Amino acid sequence: MNKEAAYWIALAHLPRWGYLKINNLIIKFYYENKLTIEDFFQLSENDWRIQYGLEYREVEDLKKAKSELANNAFLAESLMNEGYELIPITSPLYSKTLKDNLKAAHSPALLYVKGNKQIMCEKSIAIVGSRNASYKSLEFTENIAKLASKEFKVVISGFAKGVDKQALDSAIKFKGQSIIVLPQGIMTFNSGLKTYYKQIIDGNVLILSIFFPKAPWKPELAMARNPIIYGLANEIYVAESSERGGTWAGVIDGLRKDRKIFVRKPEIDEKNANNILIQKGAIPVDFDGNELSKDYAARIPDIFTTVQESNASELSEAKIRSAINGKQLTAKELIKKLELNWTSRKLNAYLKKLDFIEIVKEKKINLYKIKGDTDTTQTTLFS
Repeated sequence: MNKEAAYWIALAHLPRWGYLKINNLIIKFYYENKLTIEDFFQLSENDWRIQYGLEYREVEDLKKAKSELANNAFLAESLMNEGYELIPITSPLYSKTLKDNLKAAHSPALLYVKGNKQIMCEKSIAIVGSRNASYKSLEFTENIAKLASKEFKVVISGFAKGVDKQALDSAIKFKGQSIIVLPQGIMTFNSGLKTYYKQIIDGNVLILSIFFPKAPWKPELAMARNPIIYGLANEIYVAESSERGGTWAGVIDGLRKDRKIFVRKPEIDEKNANNILIQKGAIPVDFDGNELSKDYAARIPDIFTTVQESNASELSEAKIRSAINGKQLTAKELIKKLELNWTSRKLNAYLKKLDFIEIVKEKKINLYKIKGDTDTTQTTLFS
């Protein structure tokens, strides 16, 4: 592998080449034509065009990659001297779970790792969720990580604030094993390596990255890392999700790929998108990860209606009059004053039904006042 490492770095990071294009090329030269990656790079440009059907731009990309082999060889040597390993998709050490889940279309051609790579052969679970997760979600995360560790399942963590970090720390706390999937190059994770040095040396934590080794953290890398978290896991548990962001996108993508995804049943007063994901096909589970009855998803609209009616009953006329208090307020401002767990759209609809409320239009925005009030103060939105 030492000799071929520079070639794998060159191929894995070809600009504008997606996973499918790279993997189809690997299938052709490695599995069909029985060539090593070094043999492939030594072919002529004419061979690349004729034997592999590559177009002019693709050949130019390979030529440029070939010209950088010396730099990649130096990088590969530095990686290995520092205890990192490179695992190409052709290696028997490459995660079978990852390949089975992501297929050729989404599997990265090269993994950079440090630690006990045999962890990738074990049964695994991912516990995912929001960065600003609630206490209840973090409790659920710790409980599932504890149960997984008792069952010798590896916990996959994206190392983000909130649920990801809780999953990792809980796995360590309960003497389990974990894989940290980085949103950056593996050589830029120095502080993390120091923090988890003992767990790495003891064989309980594996650091893994799919990005160029020196790539710094970027939001787009964090998003690109999420499918790898899901792909490395045999089971996926969602502690908490909003209606946007990495967790939401990862679950929707997983459901689209026919993955079984387990979502924590939220408490009746929680504000998150867990029930929405359940309605979209995720499987509801209780605090211990046990599947709930199949009719739970069908009952969600009734649960929402009950909560809404309960909230609405708390909105007395006196409370609304006190919140407005001679002013003209937007729905958003009223929600804050009334301490409601509502959307602006929902409150707008509710206020329009009240006969003591008057609506004033300002710049296409509804302002609400009490009918008959004349000494009103304009909202600061338009001051």
